[in-house]
Order: sequence, then C-alpha cells, then structure tokens
Amino acid sequence: MTAAVGGNNVGALDLPSRREVIERARREGCRVVAVLPYHYPRALLRAYGFHPIELWGPPHVPRDEGGRHFQSYTCDIVVRATSFLLQGGLDSVDAILVPHTCDALQGMGSVVGDFLQPGRPVLSLYLPRGERASDQSFLIEELRRLANQLAEITGHEPTSREWDAAFAAEEAADQALADLYENRSNRAVTDRHFYTVVRAREYLPAEDFVALAAALPAGEPLEGGLGLMVSGIVAEPMELFDRLNEMGAQVVADDLACGARRLYPFSDRSDPFARIAERLMGNPPDPTRGSPIEQRIDMLQAQMADAGARGLLIYDVKFCEPELFDVPLVSRHLRAAGYPVVHVEVEIGETLSNQTVTRLQAFVEMLQ
Repeated sequence: MTAAVGGNNVGALDLPSRREVIERARREGCRVVAVLPYHYPRALLRAYGFHPIELWGPPHVPRDEGGRHFQSYTCDIVVRATSFLLQGGLDSVDAILVPHTCDALQGMGSVVGDFLQPGRPVLSLYLPRGERASDQSFLIEELRRLANQLAEITGHEPTSREWDAAFAAEEAADQALADLYENRSNRAVTDRHFYTVVRAREYLPAEDFVALAAALPAGEPLEGGLGLMVSGIVAEPMELFDRLNEMGAQVVADDLACGARRLYPFSDRSDPFARIAERLMGNPPDPTRGSPIEQRIDMLQAQMADAGARGLLIYDVKFCEPELFDVPLVSRHLRAAGYPVVHVEVEIGETLSNQTVTRLQAFVEMLQ
C-alpha cells in the first residue's frame, strides 16, 4: 500500500488511492492529518473533524533526501516518510501526527517540527510503556493535550453528539477488523487480498472500511498450504504474500503492527479520553508499548497453536529497535516449544530482494 495514485483490485473491488480519499475528505468538509505508525486515537481525530491518512514509508520513495537528516541506521519508515515530506508528498494535509512509537519516530517528530518546519502543525502523542493506573492517567492527559491542539487548529470543541458519532463509526470499523481476523479461515480470498483489505483501515473512512470488510466472499481461502505466523511492523512489499503462497505457505495468523496489533478491546467508559486510553492500552502484547516479554511469548505460542501455524516468520524493518530487543527471547522460547523461527530484516521497497526470497524459500522448505 503506497501513497501513489491508483486503485488496488481486490476481487471485484476497486480501492481508491490515498490521494483520492484525501480529495473526497476535503469535499466533505474534513481536515486531513497524516499519521505515522501506529497507535493513535481515531475517534478523537474524527470528533475534531480530521480524517487520518497513515504513512508507512512509503516504499516507492527513495531514502536520499530524508537520509540527510538522520543517522544511517535509522529505520526506513522514518527516513522515507521524511523524504516524502520533503518532496511535497504531504502538502495536501492540514497536520502531521507523530506518535512516540519508538525513539526513531520521536526523533522524526523533533526534526520535522523544529528544523524542517513543514508549514503545518506537527503533533505528538506519547504512549506509556506500562499498564499501571498511572500509565493510563498519563495517556488520558496526553489525549487531552492533543485535543487542545486540535481545538486550537479548528476553533471547535466537539459536542456530545459529535463524540457519540465518532465513537460509533470508529468502533464499528474496529469491530469489522476484529471480525475479519475471527473469520479469516472462512474467506475465499488470497493472503494478499486479505491484508490489502486489512490495511485499507489505514486510510479509508470508517464507514467505507466496514462495507469493504463485509464484502469479502465467504468460502475456503484461495491459497492453502503450510501455515505460517508473521510478526513485525509492516509487511512491505505486499508481494511478500504472493511469494509465500507460491512457495506453498499460507499466513494463518499475524503479530503485525499494521494488522492484529491494532485489535482493540471495547470500553464503556463515559469520559471520552478515558475510553480512548483504555482501548489503546488494551491491544495485544506489543514491543513498542513495553509489554512484558513473557506475555508476548505466551500470546504468540497460543495463537500459533490455535491457527495451526508450523513456524514463525519475524519480518522486520531494518534497524527497528523495539522489535530487535524481543527477537532473541522470542526465538529461543518458541524454538524450545517446537516452533521454528526465522528472522528476516528488510529495507522497505517495491519488490523483495533475491536474498530475502531465498531465505523465505529455505524456511518454508525446512517446514515441509
């Protein structure tokens, strides 16, 4: 999924590009905010009249311009997103939101806001690295701070009706995403089609995503094969799924930041900020949120057993520190439990490298 103009065919569906969605949002009177990965308050943005368009690179943008502002070991998401900004790719948005997902993204927020100064507000959101009551209180205050910044930009404070409408729409889309995962084995689509729809949540309006998810045909998956679980930040390029299917493997579960890590629980808190905070902190165990490694290992092992996965592919963006910290222990414990693990680091690009394809092929053949 890139920021380029053009549709993506999923069966009989033709998805709009991000640019087309931006143009539609403007026609409908919405402001647009570009959002870096990956936990952020969709309902809050909607209540203040913003439509989020997520930025995961994008893969087709060279590192050159962004690379001048960061160390050579900074991850591709940060460097390519900065290049995209410098090339004018974000000229059509009204604000940029950079969550503190990791130190690299925090650095990007500082570089873009303090030095590059793109001519539009650069907003931040600091996510707690724990699950204590004090962590939730901290996040509530962070959300209030972000809301105050949005109010300054828009000159508007949401009414209770606007809050209710925002929660209804975004939580319906979150439920549609959860239903996709719950019924994955009963959808007559390929892995690539499935994850194209999952990732459409990154930019489609909530109502459109609900309709898209509901339109996936029921039946046996179109590509069977040896079951794999995929973990990591983002499955780019999407060719990954085609190649795995060609090798005789099928993705039966994931622990992806662009996928199942954003399955948020329901909350009935009356205060909108407490409701958002409780949901954001209730996602599956996540290295970027400082989840205890024991919880993450238990979750991975349970999901692999439930889905019938034969092995784990850790597919990482190169230099992603939160992911790398967990790899040794995750690999050791899962291998001890009988699940082979391969760790592949990649630079985000439009095609898979021959080296990556060879490693994937060797791993799948080992499992067969």
